[in-house]
Amino acid sequence: MTRSRAFPRSRTTLGATALVAALVLTGCASTPDAAPSAPPPSAAPTATPTPTPTAIEPVVRPEDLTCETLIAPDVVAAFVEAGWEAQEEVFRVGSREIPDGLWCIWGAAGAVTASVQIYGWAGMDPADAEEAQAELAEGGWVAEETPDGVYVTENPDTTVATDDDGYGMTFLFGDGWVAVADTKEGLLVIELPT
Repeated sequence: MTRSRAFPRSRTTLGATALVAALVLTGCASTPDAAPSAPPPSAAPTATPTPTPTAIEPVVRPEDLTCETLIAPDVVAAFVEAGWEAQEEVFRVGSREIPDGLWCIWGAAGAVTASVQIYGWAGMDPADAEEAQAELAEGGWVAEETPDGVYVTENPDTTVATDDDGYGMTFLFGDGWVAVADTKEGLLVIELPT
């Protein structure tokens, strides 16, 4: 089974870089023909405007996002061939429920078994994401910041199933969204909505 990495990498915004460069150059530039003039004694100092950071809005769940479109087509095909089907549940992060999220449990059709795969995705406000990460950390989950986002993995001392690197259930918090899989490696097959 081929797995493709679908997570966005950190990017430098060219517009922001150009704005910073323009502000720096404007502040350093002088006119060769004009002599610098001192402000009048009664003039009050002016404050330099500070750019306001843009708030990250949670990404809205696309209408066509389903358990079958959330993960790579070859993974879906392998599950179907094995007789598995998806059951959709409410997306949860700690004590938070995200009604508009998608939580998929893939397993054998009509059978009660512990052999399942979990994949999920939800739009999430950054403030809620920080609170969710803090709540998970209080419960013994381990956070790891990377260029992909913040991975938060269940406590390695209490996890039941792990991937080859020892990671159990893992959430990945990105800009306005969160994804989950039953292992960190499982996140690789999620195809993030755009």
